[in-house]
Amino acid sequence: MDRRTFLSSGVGFVLAAGQRVQAAGRISRIGFLTAQREPSLAPFLDVFRDGLRELGYVENTNLEIAYRYGDDDLARVPQLASELVSKPVELLVVQGSAVAVVHQLKLPVPAVYVFSGDPVIAGFASSLSHPGGSMTGLTFMAAELNAKRLQILRDVVPGLQRVAIIGNPDHPGSQVERATSEETASKLGIATDFFATASQDQLTSAFSVMSQNPPQAISLFADGFAIQYRKEIIAFAMQHRAPLISGWPIFARSGALCTYGPKLNDSYRRLASYVDRILKGARPEQLPVERPTKFETVLNLRTAKALGLDLPGSLLASADEVIE
Repeated sequence: MDRRTFLSSGVGFVLAAGQRVQAAGRISRIGFLTAQREPSLAPFLDVFRDGLRELGYVENTNLEIAYRYGDDDLARVPQLASELVSKPVELLVVQGSAVAVVHQLKLPVPAVYVFSGDPVIAGFASSLSHPGGSMTGLTFMAAELNAKRLQILRDVVPGLQRVAIIGNPDHPGSQVERATSEETASKLGIATDFFATASQDQLTSAFSVMSQNPPQAISLFADGFAIQYRKEIIAFAMQHRAPLISGWPIFARSGALCTYGPKLNDSYRRLASYVDRILKGARPEQLPVERPTKFETVLNLRTAKALGLDLPGSLLASADEVIE
């Protein structure tokens, strides 16, 4: 290919990318809604916007995004949703615990979501393949990953016999996570104790019970509650020298020994494709809910050293991120 042909094809590619979503100067308007604070989502929003740019959407050119943050107050979500609908926006992108509220509001605009629970159990979708209604999106939940986490703990903790499982029973799908964990633990010859923690009082009570007979390790189900109280949970685990494992990198970066779970950046990038398809006329009920397909392991070597643990070379070699 000569230089002129190369330049022509390059320019044509760029123009085509922009024209895919912009007809006659049309500007698409969407709303982003979450009950969380802005800083907690900043890295994921960057990835989401990158995904949109790859599809030809450029903010303030052919795309406008109105952002609304609940600042950790779920009660604010209905008012924020109303503000976005009245702007108006063509669709809502909803994150986390705000999804349940938006589902109940029965808004007149479609919504795509990223949700850490099971959308079928939560009632957002009739099934993953045929969600129905006006909402679809991505779930971070893959209950079978809890089996892998317990296997990691077995390989890391010498003579592991007892694991405490901490989970929020109100989080849709946590019952499936618990069943999968207990079944796997039984196969591995590990005894488990489940501690239901849907409130700060329940978490405090769980700490009190565990303190009387500390576990050798802790498996923490990842959800918004666990993130909110991660420092307290990790501090308790370190106090009792119990390695803690969970599903999202934020836990390892906050001091947990290890996390193994969905690659969240990939999910937020995939979210852009849902926005693109609905803006182009697809109906949410036609778009299957996606489960995680890419996973990552994050290890905290500082925590391992503090606990006097030697991590297996195979685990170190397979880690996507090692915190030293």
